[in-house]
Amino acid sequence: MDVQPNESPAETVTPEAPARTESVSWRTRLALRRRMRAVLAFLFSLPRKLFHLLRTNRNARRVAAGVAVAGAVWTMVMGTWWWSCGWQGCPTPAQLQAWRPTEGGTLLARDSSVVSALSAVRRVNVPLTRVPAHVQAAFIAVEDRRFHAHEGVDWRGVLRASVSNLRAGSVREGASTITMQLARNVFLGNRATERSWGRKLLEWRYARLIEASLTKEQILERYLNAIYLGNGVYGVEAASRDLFGKGIADVTLSEAALLAGLPKAPSSYSPRNDRVKALARRAVVFDVLERDQVADAATLRASRRAPLKLSRREFVLTRTVDSWAVEAVRSTLDSLRAAGIIPRALNDAQLRVWSTIDRRAQVAAERAVAAGAAQIDDERSWNGFPVRRSEDRTQGALVAIDPATGAVRAIVGGRRLERKGFNRAMRSRRQPGSTFKPFVYAAALMHGFTPASMVDDEPIEINSGRDIWRPANYGDEYAGRITLRDALARSANAATVRVSRDVGVPAIAALARAQGITSELPQVPALALGAAAVTPFELTTAYAPFANGGMRVTPHLVERVEDQFGRLLWERKAVAATRVLQAPDAFLVTSLLESVIDRGTGRAVRDAGIRGPVAGKTGTTNDGTDVWFVGYTPTLVAGVWFGVDSPQPLGWNASGGRLAAPVWARFVRDGWHSPEQDTPWRPPAGIESRQIDIGTGLLASDWCGPSRREYFRTGTQPKGSCESAVPFAMHAEDQPDWRRGDDIDADELSEAMENILEVTRSNDKVRTITDKVMREIKRAVERERRDRRERERRVSERGNDEQR
Repeated sequence: MDVQPNESPAETVTPEAPARTESVSWRTRLALRRRMRAVLAFLFSLPRKLFHLLRTNRNARRVAAGVAVAGAVWTMVMGTWWWSCGWQGCPTPAQLQAWRPTEGGTLLARDSSVVSALSAVRRVNVPLTRVPAHVQAAFIAVEDRRFHAHEGVDWRGVLRASVSNLRAGSVREGASTITMQLARNVFLGNRATERSWGRKLLEWRYARLIEASLTKEQILERYLNAIYLGNGVYGVEAASRDLFGKGIADVTLSEAALLAGLPKAPSSYSPRNDRVKALARRAVVFDVLERDQVADAATLRASRRAPLKLSRREFVLTRTVDSWAVEAVRSTLDSLRAAGIIPRALNDAQLRVWSTIDRRAQVAAERAVAAGAAQIDDERSWNGFPVRRSEDRTQGALVAIDPATGAVRAIVGGRRLERKGFNRAMRSRRQPGSTFKPFVYAAALMHGFTPASMVDDEPIEINSGRDIWRPANYGDEYAGRITLRDALARSANAATVRVSRDVGVPAIAALARAQGITSELPQVPALALGAAAVTPFELTTAYAPFANGGMRVTPHLVERVEDQFGRLLWERKAVAATRVLQAPDAFLVTSLLESVIDRGTGRAVRDAGIRGPVAGKTGTTNDGTDVWFVGYTPTLVAGVWFGVDSPQPLGWNASGGRLAAPVWARFVRDGWHSPEQDTPWRPPAGIESRQIDIGTGLLASDWCGPSRREYFRTGTQPKGSCESAVPFAMHAEDQPDWRRGDDIDADELSEAMENILEVTRSNDKVRTITDKVMREIKRAVERERRDRRERERRVSERGNDEQR
């Protein structure tokens, strides 16, 4: 716990405080003696009178009995309160021995490595062996002369302070020992300014516990590291660096005297605040050092005359709060304080928090977002969208969670860390664009659609009351009649709107909410294209059911919180996942989103070198204001967003596939293991596969066009053949005569093979084999052409011979 400054002169012994004397006449002394004799006579006679009263008065006996019982109960209650350290539970010897003054609290990653400090505290703990003997002696002489003689409470000092305060008629001297100061600042920081017997009794209790658990050297070491010494610094090492620009091991006796004078009133005596007061206080300390003979007279005289030289530069922390994860964790800690689980008296610097953060992933996420935002700003400048104000700079956010548990592995709220700033990952609500489409297609699958269902991708008009809404595809390009899989891979807006119209907007919104979207979802046709405001955190969470087989998870960042002594304050209880999608539907959505990565708008992920099972969806809002990519592997779901806080275009060709997807790929490459190491998604029970014709969505045939393997829920696979879909299939009367000797054009063959490659591009092995086959066919065609020319030449020569 941070040691709070104590400005009260009552808590520190003032060395050599001169007693105030008064001239008292002999008549006054005689009157005082008579009064004292009367008081003593009354006190001596009081027991006899009380005994007589109890013998002769029954009511008095009853009152006495009640008082005795009440006194016994009060004694028991107070005794329990004292022994339990004010009902809070006393620390164990092991906890006291393990405790060190905090340097800012600690946020730990899931592997217990340090992510960052929780709070910036200007303190540097040092062992007692690095503190010079004259520094130790100076603090002991000023703060606790009998430190090595008492056992936590200096009863002689208590008596001396009481007499001095009675003579003065006010509180002029305190009796706090070094051990009691340590106890007060460590355990009673929330009552540091309180003046009560209750606090003093607890100080005594904690002081005795500390003395019983630690050696004098250990107590002094912790005290010198814990004490507040003004100007926002704690401990002698930080104070020495702040005031003198050097470590405590190098301070002189003159500098040690200045430091030893600070605990009484750190703000008042700090030389950075008042140089005159600081020097006057140092002179008082030298008087104490001379009285206790801390050094020889010559050394003390020379030190008194030494000038005060302060460092121009104040002490700057090297261990700072440097992670967006800390800002996210603070919101959880604040919630626990509001619920009364963490005492409000405990600040972040006194806590040790175990989080779900993956340290490598967190570092990679922060670097990826910063680099991505800077690159977008560069492109904006090149494309005529210059960034003239800091408010117009591109911002970004990234959230990564474990799809199986909801544990947050990385979180970034902006391109640069902002101390208590705006965490865009958790608080910025922006339109998700096409990243909302997976919920449309998931709802469609639940309502009877299949990946091979055909849908029209043509311009469409929606009558929304007084207005006509005409959603257009990116680049105004339309593919005609296509399968559901191709519609999502191409991110076809027109086809998606038609699907949402058949499914119903309420059903889509209900599914999105069930999967984790908590923001308001307007019941309008444009919802199918992401016309709602959501945070990156909730959108990423809502993708988890697609990756884990249909279970909604509860995202969480903190696993356990302990105080500075290792006492458990809170531990997360496991929350059961809720099924929101049937496993076959979740698998089909994932299969569709794999096509987005392999041959759709998310192809940039593959181009960046990411291999293995990956699924995801890009998103771009109107005018390129927001760009998104939410992707996942079997072990990680991550969402990336870029935009400007005050919405404005990111460029004429801004898109999620071009700007956000590469950043996602960089994060996965640098901060996570390769998806190739993960077990690919397997079809669950209730899923079958069929070879279908791409042009019709029906069962494939040798007489139809390109085909692919497609997944279906059992019972939903197509029954008819593509040959029945005139005019897309070749029928018996149209069968080619393979015996015809027409030449095979190499260019036409190459184009045909490129079409085959386009269909098989998602499978590297098939592509390699197809390349080999194409080369062999080309060689065969060339050989056939050479042989034919040779035959024609021979026939020509034979005819010429016959003519001759």
